[in-house]
Amino acid sequence: MELGSFGLQWLNARKNTGIVGKAVSLIHVDVKDYYGKTLKKTSDLKSNACLAPSQPIPAFVLKALKKIHPEVKAKYYGCGLVVPECLEGCRLLDLGSGSGRDCYMLSQLVGEKGHVTGIDMTEDQLEVARKYVDHHTQEFGYRKPNVDFVQGYIEALKEAGLKENSFDVIISNCVVNLSPDKRKVLSDAYRVLKDGGELYFSDVYSSSKLSDEIKNHKVLWGECLGGALWWEDLVRLAQEVGFSPPRLVTANVITVDNMELEAILGDYKFVSATYRLFKIPKISNKGSLVIYNGNITGFEESLEFDAQYTFKVDEVVEVDGEVASILSHSRFAEEFTFQPPGVPAGCSVKKPKVGTVNPFELVLQLGSATVSSATGGCCGAESSCCK
Repeated sequence: MELGSFGLQWLNARKNTGIVGKAVSLIHVDVKDYYGKTLKKTSDLKSNACLAPSQPIPAFVLKALKKIHPEVKAKYYGCGLVVPECLEGCRLLDLGSGSGRDCYMLSQLVGEKGHVTGIDMTEDQLEVARKYVDHHTQEFGYRKPNVDFVQGYIEALKEAGLKENSFDVIISNCVVNLSPDKRKVLSDAYRVLKDGGELYFSDVYSSSKLSDEIKNHKVLWGECLGGALWWEDLVRLAQEVGFSPPRLVTANVITVDNMELEAILGDYKFVSATYRLFKIPKISNKGSLVIYNGNITGFEESLEFDAQYTFKVDEVVEVDGEVASILSHSRFAEEFTFQPPGVPAGCSVKKPKVGTVNPFELVLQLGSATVSSATGGCCGAESSCCK
């Protein structure tokens, strides 16, 4: 994700909604100055909102990252490593792909039979991304590219030419907060996902609705704080557009090391959090017993699905109707064995811990520690996650 590209996207979206004139032109200059002159390196950031949290990265993901061209990796700001599990053979969309770092990493995980599309609104970022398509095709040993890049807005996927029901997985890394229309981002993502598809994304959330002063502060917007969604609004909006209730994966405290900005923010608190949203049929209230088969690369012994559920190989786990529906109607269906509720004779069943969708509550439960991410990758050679 390239912050500058979506700071400019915000301005252009404001113009499209009729907010035009001298004021917008001045903000346009300010934002370009902020990203083009002020932010020269990571240490120039005034908060840790747009930095990846320190947590273990699977070896196969590190290996994929090392194969990416240095120029593509040169400018990267994100609030989490967004790598969902079970990607082999999938069609994947990256919202706010910037120079293409995540796209090229994920193109290795979906494999030559999968495909990754990146969408970004700035031509200069797309130019860098497109410049290295052939380079990475050769580097990965593919016969033809499995990556392409589209210019457009994350609130206007149809206008960018992305077809309905065409992606298995959508990711985004700290870009939804920079959009002026979060509902449209979510509804467009829902539209282009296939049935059973998933939106897996990391973003910044506030402890309550933000004041206009904060929303209109150009530095706080650039730092991914001014546009942060109240976490309860995410839960509501996601379900209003059709997604299943959000599943919270990770949560990390955001700090602001700037006295002036801290004074403006007052009592507002922020976290970066990763959620997974699924496009599945209406959830039944019927739970299930599930057994993880252990065939996902990097998760041969256990799969940490979210902050509530961790599935160990061959262990019988009781899941509620929501999770049962997600697992049985998504790309994970072939990775589990499903049994009706009721304890089989001679079998012990693991009960889930109490779950939460509130990232601030999760952080408190863990004493401000990071939850281990469900960062994952592709399936093993025995099966393909996406059909």
